[in-house]
Amino acid sequence: MTTPEFEINRNILSGNTADYEIIRTGEILREEKINPDVVVDFTFLEEGTLCGINEVKSLLNLILPEKTGEAFALEEGEFVESGEVVLQIRSSYASFSIYQTAISGILASCSGWASAAKECYEAADGIPVIGNPARYIHPDVVGMVDFSSAVGGCSSTTTMAGHYLHNLTPSGTMNHSFVLLMGDSLRAMNAFDKHMDLDIPRVALVDTFSDEIVEAIKIGHSMKGRLRGIRIDTPKSRGGVTPDLVKEIKSRLNNEKLGYLDIIVSGGLTPERIRQFVESESPVGTFVVGHYIASGKPKAVSSDIKSIDGKSVGKRGIIPGPSNNDKFIRIH
Repeated sequence: MTTPEFEINRNILSGNTADYEIIRTGEILREEKINPDVVVDFTFLEEGTLCGINEVKSLLNLILPEKTGEAFALEEGEFVESGEVVLQIRSSYASFSIYQTAISGILASCSGWASAAKECYEAADGIPVIGNPARYIHPDVVGMVDFSSAVGGCSSTTTMAGHYLHNLTPSGTMNHSFVLLMGDSLRAMNAFDKHMDLDIPRVALVDTFSDEIVEAIKIGHSMKGRLRGIRIDTPKSRGGVTPDLVKEIKSRLNNEKLGYLDIIVSGGLTPERIRQFVESESPVGTFVVGHYIASGKPKAVSSDIKSIDGKSVGKRGIIPGPSNNDKFIRIH
């Protein structure tokens, strides 16, 4: 995965996303001609997988003074303990004050998504996980959700917006709408095979019209070795995808000399459900997770002034003075 250069939204740069109390503070300080050099620590209030640092770096490179502004942070993807400082900014207060809300929000949201993806990645115990959160999230942030999914361990995601950030090959086979429009699963797969580039894996969706096993065997024999795998997305109304169903499908594929086909499982997966497949040794080749990642709870992040013009400070309940973290690297 490459390190991307993020484009910062103009609403962020203009300060429109700042809490208004911060804007008012800035207005008053300007009138009072107060603009000290400060150190601000951004602290995780709960453990999780850190994400959003690369986007914050892109923002800080636009707003901090080149010679006098400094920023230090943990690396993207680090596991963070509760109470750990993940970012420290050293600069004049006015240079970044209206961006504190945006910085906290970036870290909170992205780390929530990355942490959810990491849970699925760890539950899968080495089986690849594809992130598919785009349909459950506002389109303005799809790229960031996909990027966060990759930081959390997903081997791929499903949109070009994500690809432009993490540079992983977008994943996607076919959906139920396509199969319904074609009127037949085999006809749909043949059309896919006819028109898609050869480097795109041929994976058939086999639960639209008929029994999963019947469709998998029919398409597998028809494709004569060109089929890479099958995807099962059986709805809850039909019992959903279960470990035993996958085992039966694999057994019957083996009997038909089609055991080489990967079985991709999707549909409402969570870490708990993924562990059920893994612990029962169900022969899943890939898991596809969408809603669980998209609904990842934002991590609580606090930002606190810890030094003013070299003097250690701190509000009640917080130890005054900038924190030190041996894992810090300079990002500006």
